[in-house]
Amino acid sequence: MKRIAILGSTGSIGRSTLDVIASHPEQLQLVGLAARSRVELLAEQVQRFRPSLVAVWESEKAQTLTRLTGNSQVFIGVEGLTQLATHPDVDVVVVATSGCDALLPLVRAIQAGKRIALASKELLVMAGELIMRLVKEHGTTLVPIDSEHAALFQCLQGVSSEQVARLMITGSGGSLWGKTAAQLHTVTRDEVLAHPKWQMGPKITVDSATLMNKGLEVIEARWLFGIPIERIGIVIHPEAVVHALVELIDGAWLAQMSLCDMRVPIQYALSAPERWASPLPRLSLPQLSALRFFEPDLEQFPCLRLALEAASIGGSTCVALNGANDTVVRAYLDGQAALTDIPRVIADTMAQHTPMAHPTLDDIMAVDVWARTTAQELILQWSPR
Repeated sequence: MKRIAILGSTGSIGRSTLDVIASHPEQLQLVGLAARSRVELLAEQVQRFRPSLVAVWESEKAQTLTRLTGNSQVFIGVEGLTQLATHPDVDVVVVATSGCDALLPLVRAIQAGKRIALASKELLVMAGELIMRLVKEHGTTLVPIDSEHAALFQCLQGVSSEQVARLMITGSGGSLWGKTAAQLHTVTRDEVLAHPKWQMGPKITVDSATLMNKGLEVIEARWLFGIPIERIGIVIHPEAVVHALVELIDGAWLAQMSLCDMRVPIQYALSAPERWASPLPRLSLPQLSALRFFEPDLEQFPCLRLALEAASIGGSTCVALNGANDTVVRAYLDGQAALTDIPRVIADTMAQHTPMAHPTLDDIMAVDVWARTTAQELILQWSPR
């Protein structure tokens, strides 16, 4: 029996993780839940699953949760998340929330020897070198949940890095694939948020539309698998059936295929190296009439180009990229910035940043704050509303 704690239980990944846990009561036990703002949904989850450990970001939310559930012991803030993530009753920590608020609990969970199931690509973008070093030092395991990296993780089982010619990350292209440059100036937020394949939160859906998520995934893969940036590629695959491929040095390719359902990689992250039966629908090969692959246009998708530039520079530049992107995307979702402002804000923030090659945890947090502040100033300067 594996005892699970979920950081970010009310988001799409957290809810899917709860579905997986409910489907495997003999293998998985939920012992901890944490959420940022959707306290009513968190209360429903607490009442259904009865975890012994609960955490929220704010004391006001804790009071509301206590009123709704009668649970008087609620951990609060980053310290509370850390208490939950390092608690002796927890075996596996599912990290399904992003930002610096989750970085410290993740680091402390690794130092406590917890197995990590990581869905937040931003944390590896910000602190991949540090995180993977700590995983090795403390003899624990980090398994990716992100669908592309879960696919690569599976393809690479039993394959040494010396046998790998290239890792190939696929992407559906998001909601803007196939649109002209002129159309990008008039596309609405509703159109941007209408992902053709996946049901995800609004922020990651925008990242999918701009292809920023593919650039972040290259950085994530570099740290997860120890493969240099120049040996990691990206292809657009509109059918979203093949989630990643590995080219071997003898010219053979390995690929992982499945339906677009995050419960597939989540279950493997919790079961690995075992495989468990699943109630999910199966992929029907006869129904696949064609599988297409295209090279992305870096001029049409400047966010991807900026992410690859940050990946080449490395270090704290990736922190600046992530902080600026997160800030301007949230401003876009709030109606405070235009879609075309997103790459402008990121590029200018990166241009103002002085890179550090091997940032410490304190450096990472400081650069993140600086990048968000700088990006917000640029947003107010360019898009006053």
